[in-house]
Amino acid sequence: MLDQKLIGHRFPTHSAVVEAGRLRLFAKATGETRPEYVDEHAARAAGHPSLPAPPTFSACLYLDHSDIFGWLGGLGVDVSRILHGSQSFRYFAQVYAGDRLTFSSRIEDVLSKRGGALVFIVRETDVDNQAGVRVAEVRSTIIVKGK
Repeated sequence: MLDQKLIGHRFPTHSAVVEAGRLRLFAKATGETRPEYVDEHAARAAGHPSLPAPPTFSACLYLDHSDIFGWLGGLGVDVSRILHGSQSFRYFAQVYAGDRLTFSSRIEDVLSKRGGALVFIVRETDVDNQAGVRVAEVRSTIIVKGK
């Protein structure tokens, strides 16, 4: 049963390295044309220590986790009954190629609507770099449809 007892539940952390090649591919895929996002020399000339990551790149690494829906199964949620409700990001510091990001997630809220026909699970993930600096927060809402 999904209820408010789950609020505060923490998940195992996972980490990922920000690779320069992936940043270049991401820039190309998202139409980013500024040279500092694809060329190391241009990035340094612009005052960056390495290639900067575009803001939403953290979401790619967040989704790279080997079993991204495993946490739902662990809560007894049938993934065939879920909908993506929302996702938002807050950014605090620039991410660069070579950074190691650590993702720490917890359930922030559980809401029931329409007499329990829909349950909203709000998951918040803190993203810290290798120096322990918070670089972003990812907030996502999954909707579980009742039977």
